[in-house]
Amino acid sequence: MVSMAGSTETSKWLTLSITLTIATVSASAAFSVYYWSNRRTKDSNDKLIKELQKSLNEALVKCSAERQGRIRAQQDLRKAMLQAKTDNSEMIYPMAPIAIIRSCFSTRNGTPRQPLIVPLARAHLTFDTSRVPPSSLEGLEEYSHCWIIYVFHLNTDLDKLWKDPSRSKLKAKVRVPRLKGEKKGLFATRSPHRPCPIGLTVAKVESVKGNVILLSGVDLVDGTPVLDVKPYLPYCDSIKEAIVPDWVKMNDMLAVGCVDFSDNFFANLTRYWPAIVNKSLYSSPEEFKNLIKQVLSWDIRSVSQRTQDEQEPSRNGGHDTIYHLNLEKLDVSYRITLNGNVLVEDITLVLT
Repeated sequence: MVSMAGSTETSKWLTLSITLTIATVSASAAFSVYYWSNRRTKDSNDKLIKELQKSLNEALVKCSAERQGRIRAQQDLRKAMLQAKTDNSEMIYPMAPIAIIRSCFSTRNGTPRQPLIVPLARAHLTFDTSRVPPSSLEGLEEYSHCWIIYVFHLNTDLDKLWKDPSRSKLKAKVRVPRLKGEKKGLFATRSPHRPCPIGLTVAKVESVKGNVILLSGVDLVDGTPVLDVKPYLPYCDSIKEAIVPDWVKMNDMLAVGCVDFSDNFFANLTRYWPAIVNKSLYSSPEEFKNLIKQVLSWDIRSVSQRTQDEQEPSRNGGHDTIYHLNLEKLDVSYRITLNGNVLVEDITLVLT
């Protein structure tokens, strides 16, 4: 009986040993299969990544070569287009207005000499949608101000630009209003009469709707052609260390003492208001009156007019010359009093 029991125990241990051996071999085999399978997958992925990197590098090289070729072709084309047919030919660049200004200033007279000095001076800048899609303006409303590059289209000497330079007789020096007519070199001033009649100004962006920008603080006359618009960037456009000559700082030379209105002025303005309200940039006669006051707070007379009045006060009745300011098809008549103040006398509707 003892011998039989011992034999049974031996058999159990043998069976257990064989089972453990088989399990160990199976686990080892399974691990080997898993390891080599993962190794093959990793090798395959590494190979794929290398192939993709190689393909990307080849594409970048090809793209760079194509770009360099395109740039060279564009340079050659531009050179050919600007190539003078004769030694006397002028180079012409393909530029045309992309927008038009509709401002409160109907004429050059009265249009501020500098931007932002008349905060209520408003304008619509309307883009030509055939040249500029409205989507081009997306994001501009996030800026407070913008630069405007435009054409001095009402210059009286534009015909000189089409003449031979030797016969154009463009002036090298211009009279400066702040210096009572003293002359300075053209490029030391912002005179509109320039070899290339291009102007640069800054304006406040009030809103952007579709293809139209509502601006304020403008110094642009109605109908001004616009060549470009750029956002104003204070960190690089405003130079704290900038230096200007002393005569530029003399703002009081053009400032007037005060602006007064005649007793019947506002009644006449209210009477004419319904004729312009639908096209006006202003919401009420009161706001329009404030615009007039801001504009006339600066002496808008030309250098010759101011000099003539100062030198010959007796000829014009002691500074009683009547001047006119045209705003939104309304003619404002005013005079400069003996003490240098402005008296706005009347307003009438300009018939068109």
